[in-house]
Amino acid sequence: MQTAESMHARRKRLSSEERGKSPMDIEKRINEAFEELGERKTEPRRVIAKSLIRLGRSGSAFSADELLQKLRRTNPRIGRATVYRSIDKLVRMKVLDRIEFADGTHSFRLCETDHHHHHLACTKCHRVIELDLCLESEMITAIGRKESFEIDDHSITLFGLCRECRHLE
Repeated sequence: MQTAESMHARRKRLSSEERGKSPMDIEKRINEAFEELGERKTEPRRVIAKSLIRLGRSGSAFSADELLQKLRRTNPRIGRATVYRSIDKLVRMKVLDRIEFADGTHSFRLCETDHHHHHLACTKCHRVIELDLCLESEMITAIGRKESFEIDDHSITLFGLCRECRHLE
């Protein structure tokens, strides 16, 4: 019998084939992002990059604390601040997506694309799927105009239950 934690982990993963990303694309993207940060190539940063490449290949969503705990299993001295700063920088560079859930938690995942996209997120298992669609720019402009608001950017996440979680109910 599977534990709730193992079921949660299984649901958070998508194969590279399902997402249409080759392992080399993921590795190249992570390595280029770390190079672009322009910081020294320290051992902790190499370990973080290697772990993020594995997570990207699996399609897994993760919390910063989950990544830290995973890294500390093999690198007990890795610093919390180094991990959190690296995640923060990769989110700002749009290499990682940060998905906020109504329960106050959030997950990170490797962006499958480098262009604008939105998400579907399961409120039970926190599985996240990228949507390659968007509201029409006229609709966004109309919303801004109606509310006297100048919109610079937007992000949309639609929440619900994924197929697997619906079948468990």
